[in-house]
Amino acid sequence: MEEELFTKKLFSLEEANGLIPKLRPLIKKVTIESKALFGLQDEIKKARAKASLGSGSYQGVAYLNHLVSLTTAINAVEKTGVLVKDYNTGLCDFPHLKDGRIIYLCWKMDEKEIRYWHEVDAGFAGRQLI
Repeated sequence: MEEELFTKKLFSLEEANGLIPKLRPLIKKVTIESKALFGLQDEIKKARAKASLGSGSYQGVAYLNHLVSLTTAINAVEKTGVLVKDYNTGLCDFPHLKDGRIIYLCWKMDEKEIRYWHEVDAGFAGRQLI
């Protein structure tokens, strides 16, 4: 349950911004590996369709390597308490306590620092300036 994830760690704005230098290369890895997996999608679909015939794909090893790398990067981010929300844009949420309720401080990989927040159920569309 996602609720359990964000109650383990709450970030102040300063803590969250302080993590960005550590997160940026990990999130970059997430976006690169996600795009690589997407690029292999058609080849893997073909292999899956022929799997019952004992067929595979010459891209199978590459696919698995990208998948392991993606999973490793996501796990490293989530161990910090940060939630990866969009693999393509590098969108992350930092659970934060505001006025007695949990909200998310919202950051994208191309942003220098955290400048937005949103309600837990609002998502990216509900971003507001801090």
